Amino acid sequence: MLRQTLAALFITFCALVARAQELSPTIRLNQIGFYPNAAKIAIVVGDAAGEFQVTTPDLKKVVFTGTLSAARQNVISGKTARTADFSGLKTAGTFVVVVPGVGHSYPFEIKNDVHRAVAIGSLKGFYYQRISIDLPPRYAGAWSRPAGHVQEDTHVLVHPSAVSPGRSEGTVLSSPRGWYDAGDYNKYIVNSGITVGTLLSLYEDFPQFCQQFEINIPESGNKIPDLLDESLWNLRWMLTMQDPADGGVYHKLTNPRFDGMIMPDKANKERYVVQKSVTAALDFAAVMAQAGRIFKPFSRELPGLADSCVTAAVRAWEWARKNPNQLYRQNEINKKFDPDVLSGEYGDRDASDEWIWAAAELYVTTRDDAYYKAVNLFPDEKMPLPSWAQVRLLGYYTLARFEKNLSPLARKDLPKLKKQLIGFADGLIQDVDKQAYQTVMGKSAQDYIWGSSAVAANQGVALIQAYRLTSDKKYLRNALTNFDYLLGRNATGYCFVTGFGDKQVMNPHHRPSVADGIEAPVPGLLSGGPNGNAPKQDKCAGYTASSADEMFIDSSCSYASNEIAINWNAPLVYLAGALEALQKAQ
Repeated sequence: MLRQTLAALFITFCALVARAQELSPTIRLNQIGFYPNAAKIAIVVGDAAGEFQVTTPDLKKVVFTGTLSAARQNVISGKTARTADFSGLKTAGTFVVVVPGVGHSYPFEIKNDVHRAVAIGSLKGFYYQRISIDLPPRYAGAWSRPAGHVQEDTHVLVHPSAVSPGRSEGTVLSSPRGWYDAGDYNKYIVNSGITVGTLLSLYEDFPQFCQQFEINIPESGNKIPDLLDESLWNLRWMLTMQDPADGGVYHKLTNPRFDGMIMPDKANKERYVVQKSVTAALDFAAVMAQAGRIFKPFSRELPGLADSCVTAAVRAWEWARKNPNQLYRQNEINKKFDPDVLSGEYGDRDASDEWIWAAAELYVTTRDDAYYKAVNLFPDEKMPLPSWAQVRLLGYYTLARFEKNLSPLARKDLPKLKKQLIGFADGLIQDVDKQAYQTVMGKSAQDYIWGSSAVAANQGVALIQAYRLTSDKKYLRNALTNFDYLLGRNATGYCFVTGFGDKQVMNPHHRPSVADGIEAPVPGLLSGGPNGNAPKQDKCAGYTASSADEMFIDSSCSYASNEIAINWNAPLVYLAGALEALQKAQ
């Protein structure tokens, strides 16, 4: 009997050892790694209990032992999750999490600067989106390519919806540079606005970090930080989208229809600037005002640029004041004019948030109280998370950022502003410990919209702002949970940044990544992520999930869950850069 019992125990032990040798997709964690003094969490999905270990990748040396937490139920999917908390492990090195009977995780590192590569890669992602310039191997590596839209964007036609005195239908304009907006090859002012504004905010919040933040682009090594150099590539394009006659700003520069899955230099359809809009003008005004104060110290390297940006901002604001109801409504345009325009609309039915952002930026840059008084900056206590259609918080971030430089008129509103921003952050972190993945992201299915990865990143940015206001590390710790989410600690198990992690996104909806003949996608791009409505929106085959947090497929067909976009990459750059800059405060 004893012999049989021992044999059974031996067989069980061997089975557990064998299972420990297997990579388990049910162990979800940040696939890049952790700062030595920061929290370190893995989530184990499914039936598991008892001890877990952290070992060397060969599984031979145990460096940490802990006990899995009590089970929690994922409120979205109903699945069971437990936490493996190994925050006490501070030793530098490469490790895996092992759960007996389940398997081991992907390997990860513990070290200082552990996320610097992601920060560099996500900013470098913008370089790969550049228009009007060759991307040579020296800077682009395997993803080198000829310049796209060289002729097309120096020979842009005025669409009949954009006619104005001095610029009749078919007038030829030159509007080169900029970034391709997303997986397509068009350029949109509204989306460029929040994108450049977010990147410039990283510089304003962490200038010393950004001055040492090199990403190997043609401008690297000059006297301007790479983040600003890269932002300039799009900023200079934006300046060409302002009508010099009246200060209005065209909504977008676009093909009438999306291109096929071809390389940029093969896309040679005629391009148009389309109707001026109040949202484009105000987003433009906000970014140019911000750029004016940022580039002022670089007057020797960039003579006249700062002044030109402020002048452009003021003129765009004045145009918006004269045309407050000129919203962009693509269907109505297509009923009146030919050719029909079917590219991304970026339509908005309410410009009140754009007014707030533009007023705040112009006020801080010009120090003119007239901008502060021009609009109702605090119409209510709502704090909507930033998106291209909702930019109010960007203005609030700026006012808080420059609290020491505000006039008495604005200073009286500071306590209210801070209270609302901190209250918003407190709402984000409430009950995070009860969530299946212990992240701010995913408290409800409503987080899983088109571009949910940007929801996670922008939540992280909001928490960084709260940390900067209070120095309370709880906001910094929770911002890091969302970074962990983006890098693998989520219900799909994917690392959503191309080129990073072990379970990588390989097939984003991104024309160069599809058409270049290279197996690996262009790196440093943030996939849109799970979207509860994706099957209805893109109608791709392959969706098998039944819950919103898992509604994702790694397919180039899936533009509703797996496209990339510059406005999603920008908060990723901010979050990665801020966490790197603040790592010693973890």
